[in-house]
Amino acid sequence: MSTRAERWGLVRLIRLGAEPSAVGADVRAALTACGAGTEVLGGVALAGVQPPGCPVPLDAIVVLPKGVLVIVGVDLPDPAVKLEAPLGGQWKIDGWPLVSQDGTANPATEAVAAATAVAQRIQAMRAEPLPVSTVVAVGPFVSQVVQPTSDLNRGVRVLHPKPSTLLSAARELATSSVPCTADHAMKLLAILQTTGTPPDARTLLSEGFSDAVSPDLAAASTMLIPKIQAKPALPRKRLHQAVRWQYLALGGLVAALLFVWLLVALPGDDQPADATPAPSATSPTTVVVDGTTFVPKDVKSDKDCQAQAFGDAKAWLIANECSALLRATYETSVQGKQATVLVADLDLMDAPSATAFHKVVTAPGSGGVHGMDGKPLENAAFASGAKGSHVQLAFVVWSGGAGDQSLDAIAKQALRLPTTR
Repeated sequence: MSTRAERWGLVRLIRLGAEPSAVGADVRAALTACGAGTEVLGGVALAGVQPPGCPVPLDAIVVLPKGVLVIVGVDLPDPAVKLEAPLGGQWKIDGWPLVSQDGTANPATEAVAAATAVAQRIQAMRAEPLPVSTVVAVGPFVSQVVQPTSDLNRGVRVLHPKPSTLLSAARELATSSVPCTADHAMKLLAILQTTGTPPDARTLLSEGFSDAVSPDLAAASTMLIPKIQAKPALPRKRLHQAVRWQYLALGGLVAALLFVWLLVALPGDDQPADATPAPSATSPTTVVVDGTTFVPKDVKSDKDCQAQAFGDAKAWLIANECSALLRATYETSVQGKQATVLVADLDLMDAPSATAFHKVVTAPGSGGVHGMDGKPLENAAFASGAKGSHVQLAFVVWSGGAGDQSLDAIAKQALRLPTTR
């Protein structure tokens, strides 16, 4: 399906499909007007989109520099002066109960489920961590919408779509303290739309997205602790004294270098002439993910992915291309017990290949990749993820034994561990 991008003010609207609801036309009209000449909203709106995993087509997803709005249209039987719209209770139009044809308590149930699916896809694809909120657009016309305070605090707005109401919802819901960069906005749009090509980074800069560097979801809560800590800075009052001593030390340094050169040039009987001292290690000694400390043990890179796999995963890799397999092992402590962690990153031919292999390897009993000793980690806690052409796997077992469900959370954290140093 071809896409058509239209530009009004600071809002870029990309049409991907027809509106699934009648009120969707009002949503589109309101989005075209938002921000025109006011530089208030910005961002990109995907109209008529249904991301993978989303249960229903959506009237729009609006990706803003500080949040994502999932807009789901709900067609009411008649215009209303007052709509009472609790998320967990009966909707009423001008005091009369709204009867649903499918028996659900209210139309917001499906809308919240759709927004949840969008948020889960963003997190699964490790895109920019932005708040995802729900807007239930109701029509043909509603003068007043009444929502419980608890529902408003959950980030759900029920409204008749007009530029003013959408702008108010955007101000209240898109409140991330770290603005989304143009590069990460490209990733967000790419995983949300199933057809067409998202705008490039230069275009997104004009839509209000930042050009500053910010960490993605995979590294947002990951911290590396270096082995050698930097020395504290000298107090200002001692700085001039230190500078004076630098000149005095320079002569001594030259003499010391000359002495070392003579030792290298004139080797003794106990050391070969080409011997050089081993470089000092500066690699991290621990990696902390969400408060859990992991100690790196070993890393390994292989070009022959299939040789290091077993089960259905091996059969798939024999029939398909895999350019590299990176593996790393870690140790961690869980409630006083030691656990062993294996993380693997497979670089496949392209994103569809990664999706296909991920589907295979996540099926029960489908195999996986061997540990460093060439053997699988038996009954390990398992987590996986796919991003672009890469598939990440994590296996966790108790040291000297099998894994259990108590290690599932550790396996999910391990997906954010580096497979190289």
